[in-house]
Amino acid sequence: MTDQNPKDHPTGNAQKDPDDWTTGDEPMTGAQASYLKTLSEEAHEEFDDTLSKAEASKHIDALQAQTGRGAD
Repeated sequence: MTDQNPKDHPTGNAQKDPDDWTTGDEPMTGAQASYLKTLSEEAHEEFDDTLSKAEASKHIDALQAQTGRGAD
């Protein structure tokens, strides 16, 4: 049996659902707020500075889809 060390695969958990984040209910980070403000302006939406980390992540995803930012 082979044990996988998470340090060997640091992005292996990068796609975790924001609803499953243990810190998802904490206030959004400064980086999230900055990016979300930019996306909100581009989408002509009001910026909500009260979102949690998880809510901000979901809203960022939605606004990226709407504005075309972050598309591969």
